[in-house]
Formats: sequence, C-alpha cells, structure tokens
Amino acid sequence: MRQGTAPTTRHTEHATRIGAPPDAVYRIVADVTSWPVHFPPTVHAVRLSGDDRAERIRIWALANGALRTWVSERALDPGARTVAFAQAEPSAPVAAMHGTWRIEPGEDGGSHVVLVHDYSAVDDDPDALALIDGAVEANSGKELDALRHAAETGAAADLTLEFSDGELVHGPLQAAYDFVNECDRWPERLPHVARVALTEDEPGLQFMEMDTRSPDGSAHTTASGRVCVPGERIVYKQTTTPPVMRTHNGEWLFEPAGDGAVRVTSRHTVVIDPGALEGPAAGGMDLPAVRRKIRETLGANSRATLRAAKRYAENERSEK
Repeated sequence: MRQGTAPTTRHTEHATRIGAPPDAVYRIVADVTSWPVHFPPTVHAVRLSGDDRAERIRIWALANGALRTWVSERALDPGARTVAFAQAEPSAPVAAMHGTWRIEPGEDGGSHVVLVHDYSAVDDDPDALALIDGAVEANSGKELDALRHAAETGAAADLTLEFSDGELVHGPLQAAYDFVNECDRWPERLPHVARVALTEDEPGLQFMEMDTRSPDGSAHTTASGRVCVPGERIVYKQTTTPPVMRTHNGEWLFEPAGDGAVRVTSRHTVVIDPGALEGPAAGGMDLPAVRRKIRETLGANSRATLRAAKRYAENERSEK
C-alpha cells in the first residue's frame, strides 16, 4: 500500500429467509459456543470475557482449507436482534474485519437474516484481498444455510446425539496427550486407522485426513480440523463426514485424577442429516437404529484409541 493512501475496504451483504421465529434465530447467533455444532467452518469457539451484551470471543475456523484463529469483540442487542462484531486480533492476511448479523421479522412468522462484512487485507495486497473475498463468500453462504437448518429443525432433538467414553490412565498426563496429539502415527499404533495425512502449519492447529475401518468391516474417509491445547484438550470438527451425519464434533479431554493418574475422556456431538434417513446412507435403518449405529461405531473407535493411549502412557511410566 502506498504511504498516505487508504486501504481498500470491501463491503459485502449476504441474506437468507428462515422459516423460524426471529428470537429463535437470534439465540443461535448469540450463543457462539454452539457454533461448532451448527456452522460448518467453525471448529471451536469460546467466550474469553464479557456477558450477553458485550463479549470478547476466540474462534477457530476453517477458511480456504486452512485452520485459522482470531479474537473478536461482539455487541449483542436482543431487542433489535443484532450482533455486531469486530476482529480485535485478525489473522493474516486479514488486516481488519467487522460486520453485523441482523435478524428481522419475515413473512408468515419467519425471519429475514442479513450478514454484513467489511474488511481489508494486510498491506492492501490484491492477492490477499481476493483470498479473503473467496473465504467470506464461501463461509457466509455456509453459515446462513447452516443457521437456517439449525433454526428450522431446532425442535428435532432426536437428531442430535451426545455421548462420551473414558479411561483412567495410571501414567503421565503428557504421554497420554502426546498419543492423541501425534495422530500422524496412528496408522502404526491403532489397528482401525489405515491412513492419516496431517498438516500443522502453526503449532496446535492441525488439519488431518484419515481412513478408518469400522467393526463391521466398512471403511470411511474423514477430514478434521483440530485445535490442540497442550496437556489439556484437543477439540476437533470433522469437515468430511459419513453421509448420514450432518455434523460431527468431538473433544479429547485430559484431567489429573490424583495419585499420578489421569482421566482421558472422548466426547462426541453428532447431528444426523434427516435427508439421509430415506436414502442408501441409512441402509434401511430408522432413526433410533441410526443413532445406535453411530454410538456403536464412534464409541468403538474412541475406546480403542483410549485403550491404546492408556497402554502407551503406562508403558512410558514403567520404563522410567
């Protein structure tokens, strides 16, 4: 950018109609901690400080195939049903980013939602600006589509499945964490994992593609973004899921359990795609059977990984 010239600022607006009351739509937008379940690009989101009127949040999300993180400040107005946001710590190549969610009454009790973005690129680089253009365009459409689906099927609690498995490990917490963190070594350590391709351009921000074998012999390819907090947790979101799942989010949690032991927990949140229940992906199963199948398959793989992490950590202790 030439000295004295203002950076190029893009202004975009994306809109959609949603067949749900505006208050219901606003609640989803306002609760950023639920975004990983509802919005495909978001891997993890936390409130750092604030309340339901003004907050500071950190988001980890996928953009152009890469996992990025940034801190935003949000002003929430439930009366007007608006959420204004501004990135306080943008992630390059973004120099500045701010915008607004507006949820307005629509026809027949529904909602009209507008998502506004204003942004600029580092050094006013035209290639970087084009990259941001593509990410905003793709992610805005995905987020609005996902918001519509979440709001319109919000009452269908039976489409959401949450469960966890755990192991008590009598070994170093760091060793148990390392086993899960080093997923590129899973093919040599876990019988149900056939292949892992791992990208980690920034420490703790991983993107992995994995081929796994289920207990029934079927094979699946999944892709996940992972946020790794050393010695504490690994949060992930599958960006490529088996056809019957709309979303799959998970977390590996590592907690001291006293007497030198550690509790390792694997948590899953799955939203089932109702449209897939009538097709071949469901294999003729009804919704209760699909729920049981998902619990059985994901749980079996998690328990196998937990047992292997337990052996790895406990062997490390015995060798010291």
